Amino acid sequence: MNRFLVRVLFVFMICLSSSLTLVSCKAKAKVVKENKSEDTNRMTAERIIKKHYNNSNEFSTLYIKSNVKYSDEKQSQNVTAEIKIKKNEQILVSIRFLGITMAKALITPTMVSYYEKIGGTYFEGDFSSLSQWLGTDLDFYKVQNMLIGQAMDDLTKGNYQDSLVEQSYRLEEISKNDVKKYFFFDTGKFLLNKQEIAQITQNRKMDVSYSDFKMYNDSSFPSSIFITAEQDKGKTEINMTYNAITLNEELSFPYNVPNGYKRILIK
Repeated sequence: MNRFLVRVLFVFMICLSSSLTLVSCKAKAKVVKENKSEDTNRMTAERIIKKHYNNSNEFSTLYIKSNVKYSDEKQSQNVTAEIKIKKNEQILVSIRFLGITMAKALITPTMVSYYEKIGGTYFEGDFSSLSQWLGTDLDFYKVQNMLIGQAMDDLTKGNYQDSLVEQSYRLEEISKNDVKKYFFFDTGKFLLNKQEIAQITQNRKMDVSYSDFKMYNDSSFPSSIFITAEQDKGKTEINMTYNAITLNEELSFPYNVPNGYKRILIK
């Protein structure tokens, strides 16, 4: 249970299972440009991105109550998660098992902290140290975007090839590095259906799929997030079902590491 709780927290915090070590290489930002010689009615990458960001996703605070099912090659577990977000400032995740809080994580743009009760351990640091430890490029905004059904990357700063795949608009990041990124959007409202990250030579892949978007105060949020991480060692799946969502209410973010817990140091 100890390793399971830590892994669930990491998924919320870094969009990956701790068993997945995708290395996300930063490419030089390029503005997507439309080819004026093409059919002006064609849905180009630039238009897809613009229509996607036209979907309202405005809030000051967000409260989510969720059921979480975790499974890998050896085990399957169910917990509940309470997620509180103060937009662009902080995220508090509480993991509960049989109604008892077993772990908490608090993240901000500059700090990452979590503790878990079974082993009596805690971690405090920044995203740079956690990124180096887990082998993936992390930041606060990627975590926030994943939880609310937005592309983890800022699509306005990338270079993408558009296509129509299985009745979804797909954007493929044009990059010379080993990491491939794909973003899929529905053809009606241009909401995000799925985002994929793959490291080809290492045979590693992560999919984050969204379903059943609902409107809350004129903003769209997913009701279900399904995360799959695959590599040679095996497959990890996390299924999150949002049971309740409330916006713009006054929220508290209580977080204190209990006395006597041992700090985990990352070198």
